[in-house]
Amino acid sequence: MLNRLLRALQEYFSFSQRELKQFFILIFLMVVLLAAPFLFFQDDVPYDPTTDQQILDSLVVQLDSQAAEVKAERTYAYRRKPIKLYRFNPNELTVAQWQELGLNKYIAQRILNYRAKAGDFKSKAQLQKIYGLPDSLFQQWYPYIALPDESPGYARTYAKYRLFSGAFPENRAKTEYPRKRWELQPFDLNTADTTELKQIRGIGSTLSARIVKFRDKMGGFHSVEQVAEVYGLAPEVVDSVRKYSFIGKAFEPRRLNLNTATFDELRQHPYIGYGLAKAIISYRTQHGPYPNVEELRKIKILDEAKFQKMQAYLSTH
Repeated sequence: MLNRLLRALQEYFSFSQRELKQFFILIFLMVVLLAAPFLFFQDDVPYDPTTDQQILDSLVVQLDSQAAEVKAERTYAYRRKPIKLYRFNPNELTVAQWQELGLNKYIAQRILNYRAKAGDFKSKAQLQKIYGLPDSLFQQWYPYIALPDESPGYARTYAKYRLFSGAFPENRAKTEYPRKRWELQPFDLNTADTTELKQIRGIGSTLSARIVKFRDKMGGFHSVEQVAEVYGLAPEVVDSVRKYSFIGKAFEPRRLNLNTATFDELRQHPYIGYGLAKAIISYRTQHGPYPNVEELRKIKILDEAKFQKMQAYLSTH
């Protein structure tokens, strides 16, 4: 029987006599390796976790101490340095001197850039208008700034030069007129161009163009609160836009038809994107046209918050 089995294996695998012996040796070695852990490495001693627990506890203590040291070092590195207050002229300070007065490096450099482009400061009020300058810090500086409170007006300049001229009669009529105060008028956020947007303090060419682009891709703002979603707008700038802008009562945002919109049209909308656009198209392909916008709720990857944001920009007819 054994000889018949060996002969059958030899014929089936086309083994020579030598290869057949090597095959059985290999089978034997595999069996030994599989049985070795049960034969030679059995350990009847129960596992005691005490030693390992002590090692883990010591590691936790070390990690806690290291975290405390890192926190202390970070606190020391970023601690608020005491402000050195002294009488100063803002037209003469360097970046390092501004930092001694409590200002961070970036705002200090902004002040120097302003002086290089617009000239020296003429008054305290002019310095206060620097974008990003903390009002609380300015109030501390106020008594120490070696500048007048307000810039000299035309009348003061006229009086100065009048002393050096005898060609004008003493009873000459005054020619100066009170200067009208400029105020930003409220504007429609959906029709404003970049020029109007740049009237908001903190909005330049880049941000104004970004707002217009975001508005056009979305189909218009249905609420002034949406301007906060534009990338790069600081909170104080968003507050200013809310204050000076409005949405026209008759305005209707541009809507995408869920049953005819292409994948590219859907994915380019800021509230939809690639993944959701793909899901919308797939659902439409499998189940047919959308009967209403509410049907979108059946798409699993669409959460309720996102649905509420995007439904104003969608239709089914």
